[in-house]
Amino acid sequence: MSSSSETVLEPGIDNKQFWGLDFHNPVFPITATLIVAFIIYALLDPAQASAQMSAARTWSIEHFDWLFMFAGNLFVIFCIALIFLPVGKVRLGGPTQRPEYSTWSWFAMLFAAGMGIGLMFWSVAEPVAYYTDWYGTPLNAAARTPEGMRAAMGATIFHWGLHPWAIYGVVAVAIGFFTFNMGLPLTLRSAFYPIIGNRVRGWGGHVVDIIAALATMFGLATSLGLGAQQAASGIHFLTGLENTLGLQLAIIVGVSAVTILSVWRGIDGGVKVLSNINMVLATILMVFVAIAGGLVAYVKGLGTSLVDYAEYILPLSNWIGRDDQTWFHGWTVFYWAWWISWSPFVGIFIARVSKGRTVREMITAILLVPTLVTILWMTAFGGNALTEASTGVGELANGIGDVSLAMFQMLEHLPLTAITSALAVMLVLVFFVTSADSGSLVIDSITAGGKTDTPRTQRMFWAILVGTIAGILLSVGGKDALSALQAGAVTTGLPFTVVLLIMTVGLYKALHQERYA
Repeated sequence: MSSSSETVLEPGIDNKQFWGLDFHNPVFPITATLIVAFIIYALLDPAQASAQMSAARTWSIEHFDWLFMFAGNLFVIFCIALIFLPVGKVRLGGPTQRPEYSTWSWFAMLFAAGMGIGLMFWSVAEPVAYYTDWYGTPLNAAARTPEGMRAAMGATIFHWGLHPWAIYGVVAVAIGFFTFNMGLPLTLRSAFYPIIGNRVRGWGGHVVDIIAALATMFGLATSLGLGAQQAASGIHFLTGLENTLGLQLAIIVGVSAVTILSVWRGIDGGVKVLSNINMVLATILMVFVAIAGGLVAYVKGLGTSLVDYAEYILPLSNWIGRDDQTWFHGWTVFYWAWWISWSPFVGIFIARVSKGRTVREMITAILLVPTLVTILWMTAFGGNALTEASTGVGELANGIGDVSLAMFQMLEHLPLTAITSALAVMLVLVFFVTSADSGSLVIDSITAGGKTDTPRTQRMFWAILVGTIAGILLSVGGKDALSALQAGAVTTGLPFTVVLLIMTVGLYKALHQERYA
């Protein structure tokens, strides 16, 4: 086994101390400069910036759809192989290391950071969108038919099941192994050490870390801005209070304040506590929706959802000869690019809280448990939404109008609407806090040369910056500025796809050497 004494690539080795900060030179200053430059660019002409960045995103998706799909499939196969191969016995931190967090807290943190907020936003809107042909249908299934309903549920679970979590799993295992077993920094560049050695300390490593930090920052700021709009829609639905820019900015300020407090308290006192609260509240809401919508129908729906997922996973994984290009590029390939651009953030955070877990344990939990939870969640929320849409009940029968209202439109036709809607708003807000908290810790680690013991004020700085960016873009540039930011984050998925493919080779090589050392 390699150790940190055998390499000059150590956490914080190129750091500078300035004004009480402890940051990597040149990753921190370049990242900060590019963030400011992009904000100015997005604000000078939001519509033009959105159009240009969207064009870049569309170009990468249309020309490299095969690469995104191939990589996504490969990551699933690779992760499943890690479960069964002997290298799965390798433990992060060494043979005697034991987990730092309980299984429940560990899972709650990885799930909250990974896509908890996404399930809140899309679990109703996405299947209804597919069923009603809002922007194409999966495999050109006929809209508003039993076949279209099955395709809608199968495609929704496909987008939130094995594939995204396999992407996260590859990054998490790679970063965790190179950090805790080889003594390398907690940054993305460390995953390339088996391939190019100490050259990762140079500009190749700098570029990888800078892009990872930018993708994480842009993704978090976009999610916070869009999430503020959903939370404001929920508050309007509950109280009648007008969904104004002022309300959305107030939500961003409130979320940012709680995030700063959570970051200040650290992982144990912050994101771990909030993640546990989230999982309890989410479980309560899911159980209620399942029972209120008809428990017998829900149990039957679980079986149907499993069958739909199994039936559609292979056809939807194929990219050759697809004749549903509008839907395929607008949904699946877009999602794959988004998950890949999001993977440095989620993967590094999962790695940070997974010390003491074996590779087999990590992959099993990261790959299979969230997929099962997705099926349980989508069957409850998506199943009820599809029932309402297909039977002509409520606004969902007319298709998707305002995506941020879809969840509340579904809850409107179940008992205790006010209580469940308030719980849904609370979940959206707390999920955003956990995402922003864990994301701020990851950005800080990347820009601090992989150090995890940076000054507390430095970690809080990134949490403040995420909220500030979201607020400025929303107030000055509106949806166009947020769209430009999101398109920029998604576009980074293309170079990151190549990065992750190379990382997979290096990871297996290193695990193999570790297993037989």
